[in-house]
Amino acid sequence: DLLNWVFVFPETSQTARVQVTVEPKEPLNNFTVCLRSFTDLQRPYSLFSYATKKQSNEILLFKPRPSQYEFHVGGKLLLFTVPQSLGESEHVCASWESTTGIVRFWFNGKPWPRKGLQRGYTMGAPASILLGQEQDSFGGNFDAQQSFVGEISSVYMWDTGISTSEVISAMYDSPQEPPIFGWRNFPYKIVGEVYLK
Repeated sequence: DLLNWVFVFPETSQTARVQVTVEPKEPLNNFTVCLRSFTDLQRPYSLFSYATKKQSNEILLFKPRPSQYEFHVGGKLLLFTVPQSLGESEHVCASWESTTGIVRFWFNGKPWPRKGLQRGYTMGAPASILLGQEQDSFGGNFDAQQSFVGEISSVYMWDTGISTSEVISAMYDSPQEPPIFGWRNFPYKIVGEVYLK
């Protein structure tokens, strides 16, 4: 149980990452990812990277600049513009469903307008899931200039969509729906210089 703990990524690195040691065996037609991050980086960085052997950006939560999030599904992306937070952590959730392609995005518990992407697509398996680096190939090929520096916590992933009230519950680490993995039973392996604090 990682309640009240955070992963600290102390510096720009081509290797430092947290590997989520869950192996999704089944392809995904729906999913939601939530996490909290705290950083003062101004350059682009990767938060959550889910790669398969066919597609390195199967799911990617990436921040190209402080006021924008990129959400990638199957190599295609949507942009969400957010207020810039100085000195505060940011909680985001993003969900996608295959049947409609509808993407939902929440910033600090508030829903943003829905958009659509990759209708009818299926996420491949098996997957390599990492925090703090962007995979340009399955489990590797990192760029230090896209590495995360700062703190990540409260990471959850579901194989369904979730409601705004469930997003709020996840923000406070008390989700009602059981996730594929979550912060209260988080399966991980640290690679390189990352600290659990």
